[in-house]
Amino acid sequence: MNYSGTKDGEISYKDVEIEESIFYLLTKRLIDIVGSAAGLILLSPILLIVALAIKIESKGPVIFKQERVGQHGKHFFMYKFRSMVINAEELKEKLAAQNEMSGPMFKIREDPRVTKVGRFIRKTSIDELPQLVNIIKGEMSLVGPRPSLPKEVAEFKPWMMRRLDVQPGLTCYWQIAGRNNIGFKEWMEMDVYYINTRDLKTDIKLIFKTVGVLFGDSNAS
Repeated sequence: MNYSGTKDGEISYKDVEIEESIFYLLTKRLIDIVGSAAGLILLSPILLIVALAIKIESKGPVIFKQERVGQHGKHFFMYKFRSMVINAEELKEKLAAQNEMSGPMFKIREDPRVTKVGRFIRKTSIDELPQLVNIIKGEMSLVGPRPSLPKEVAEFKPWMMRRLDVQPGLTCYWQIAGRNNIGFKEWMEMDVYYINTRDLKTDIKLIFKTVGVLFGDSNAS
């Protein structure tokens, strides 16, 4: 699939105007609410076990809250199961030279800050499940660009700002297509491609493909 929209490989912010029907937006929101509520109910035993495992292994909160940038630049707190030691942000500066991601993103495949429980829930993407609450609150959608940190958005090129036209999501093309093996620029192109071409068929397809990630993703860390 070709995500490029210009000669130099970058998709212009103005290349395609978003034209979405009220039917699509309302149906997408309905799917978000029903899907997230059902997910929280059906997965509640797993959520409880993971919460207990995190609490037993290390001191600190079970849920990690982090400020992210949502639709139209509105900031919100995204929820995740805590998968790292409580002083992870302090240790990040010491590990900066080991960053394996291009652009403003930070990622280390064998991150020493990750706990034993954390490695498992990150491998299976279970750490992301608390974001179902963000979706019910209307801050996120099941499908959409992954929400970025404010400092990452500050380094976006103009065409990348297209990502803020829609609600951020729990899953996207990047989530199912390689994650850590995809460079920052290609990731941004994937997100803009999704925004410019999204419809219910695409959203449903991405949701079903994401379910497979819960059984283990070799690209997750």
